[in-house]
Amino acid sequence: MSFLAAADLYTLISNSTYGALAIVALWGLYQIVIVWTRVAQKRFKTEEEQDTFMDDCEQMLRAGDFEGVEEYCEGDARAIPQMMHMAIDNRAEGFRRARQIMMDRFQRDVMSDLEYRLSWVSTVIKSAPMIGLFGTVFGMMGAFKTLATAESVEPSALAGDIQVALVTTASGLAIAIPLMILIATVNIRIAKMEDLVGSGLTRFFEAFKAGLAIEASRPAAPAEAVA
Repeated sequence: MSFLAAADLYTLISNSTYGALAIVALWGLYQIVIVWTRVAQKRFKTEEEQDTFMDDCEQMLRAGDFEGVEEYCEGDARAIPQMMHMAIDNRAEGFRRARQIMMDRFQRDVMSDLEYRLSWVSTVIKSAPMIGLFGTVFGMMGAFKTLATAESVEPSALAGDIQVALVTTASGLAIAIPLMILIATVNIRIAKMEDLVGSGLTRFFEAFKAGLAIEASRPAAPAEAVA
């Protein structure tokens, strides 16, 4: 009876490894999809598209038309329009302060979220082979238990435990290797997004500073007469 109970325990634990592998694989893939989607939402598709957008904004900024830039950026979910809108909203704080607020918000709302999700993918890449190894260990323990307790062992009696041991290891590697390729691809897309954002912000800061100077040189609106 104890032999059957032990054998059932080994089988249960080794087979439950499949469920654990499926969970971590789906979780890692989900995080990859979310990061991929967010990067696509936050970046311009091409540098030419971004240059066209910046040409329009730069002209208005250098003329001091901040309201026009805000209307132009309104409802645009991409990173540069959102950051420009935030800097313009905080222009009363001065150039340095507005720039700091904008960069802090970008780091907190965009980059930090991507980093958190990619750290989950890295955890899955590291844990999937270990979960597979866990199943391998229990599969081999079940096989040795069969050898130790049975007087004559049929090869088929060992085949199930050995198969579980090999399949769980292979499954862990099959999860980790594609995710490693995917995370490298996503990191490249993030680096390209950062390059585009950096080049766009360089143009924005120059035009923004010029626009602030024009706005400061304008005469103040006359105060309304008090009845």
